[in-house]
Amino acid sequence: MNQQDIQILIEKAKDSWVTQDVDTLAQLFTIDGELIVPGQCWRGQERIREGLANFKQEYSDVKIDIQRIIIGANQAAVEWYYEDTEKATGRRNKADDVIVVDFRDNQISRWREYFDTQTPINR
Repeated sequence: MNQQDIQILIEKAKDSWVTQDVDTLAQLFTIDGELIVPGQCWRGQERIREGLANFKQEYSDVKIDIQRIIIGANQAAVEWYYEDTEKATGRRNKADDVIVVDFRDNQISRWREYFDTQTPINR
C-alpha cells in the first residue's frame, strides 16, 4: 500500500471509532485480522465486529484527535488522543493512545493499541 492509501484507511478507522460504526470498522480488517487493545484480543472480522458491538453498548461520545501518523512499508504507528464516556457511570475516560497497524491486501491485518490513561488526566 502507498502512504496515501494507508493514511486514508487510518482516517476511516478513526471516523468509524468516533461514529461507532461497527460494521464499517470491522470491514476495514482482513478476514483473519486481529484487533488488540489492553485486556482484549479479537481475531477475525466477526469477532472484531462482536467486540466492537460490546464496546458500543458500554461506551459513547467518542472523541479522537490524531496527533501524528508514521508510515512505513505496509505498516504505520498512530498517536492519538482519545476520550469516551462510560454509559453505566457517566465517567469520562481520557487516554493518550498509540496504535501499531499492519496492512495486507489494502486492509488492516493487525491493530495493536497501547494506552496511557494517567498522563491525560493530569494535563
